[in-house]
Amino acid sequence: MMNVIIVSKFLKAPKKLSFGNPKVAGATAGLLLATVAASFGAGFALRGSEAVASGDVARMQQQLQAQRAELKAAREDAQREINAVAARVGELQAQANRLNALGERLTRDGKLSDGEFDFEHQPGMGGAESSEDMPAGDLLKGLDDLQKKFDRSGQQLGVLESMMYDQQLQLAAIPNGRPSQGYITSGFGTRSDPFNGGRAHHLGIDFAARTGDPVLAAAGGVVSFAGVKSGYGNVVEVDHGNGYSTLYGHNSRLIVRVGDIVRAGQQLAKAGSTGRSTGPHVHFEVHVNGRPVNPRQFLDKVSG
Repeated sequence: MMNVIIVSKFLKAPKKLSFGNPKVAGATAGLLLATVAASFGAGFALRGSEAVASGDVARMQQQLQAQRAELKAAREDAQREINAVAARVGELQAQANRLNALGERLTRDGKLSDGEFDFEHQPGMGGAESSEDMPAGDLLKGLDDLQKKFDRSGQQLGVLESMMYDQQLQLAAIPNGRPSQGYITSGFGTRSDPFNGGRAHHLGIDFAARTGDPVLAAAGGVVSFAGVKSGYGNVVEVDHGNGYSTLYGHNSRLIVRVGDIVRAGQQLAKAGSTGRSTGPHVHFEVHVNGRPVNPRQFLDKVSG
């Protein structure tokens, strides 16, 4: 028989348990079974709570990864939009530079005054309004509107350039250069004939020259004749377009041929005294729509 004596400050006197007593043995066995069951229950409960916590952590990790992926995609989308806007801005800047260069050249060639044609300084701006953030959609629409304005400005400047170019071509077709550096020895119109002394109508003007001196084109054009003409000797004729043409006579030698394109001031021939001539000189005629006119009116415009 086994006896257990229990001593505690909570007991007035020690207690003796005798396991020989069937009631004590049963109660003790029941208590032990309850303690073991409680221990197993607590272990299962702890393992269950650990499993639940582990599942929550896994879900949270998945959500975090999904959020990171969404954030990365949003950043990539924003960067693509920024790159697209930067590309548009670059295109507009290049177009603005081209328009500015064209405007500066037209201003210079057209001898326009400053003011609205001043491309060196930005115009001043101001106002009392407050600023606010601009949505991306409004920014892109603003760039589209700016592109349209640039396109219209480019078309207008292109038309102006064409008009100025046509005007320059017309001016270039008008004879305005001297065919020789010599002084004028005989004018246009009625004069005494140098051979028989009678009255004659001189169709051009004569410049003093020595044999071999350069004979120069009074304007740019195409050589329409290069050869011998009765009374003129060796002759060069240049068609300048718009009804203008010039003739250079009595040359000792021709340098250009029919079909040659010549520039203003280019040498056409060498001065001489071929044909009906009393001595070396340059005979110069200007024709408008096939009719000879006084060349002095063109030379006077140049000098005055």
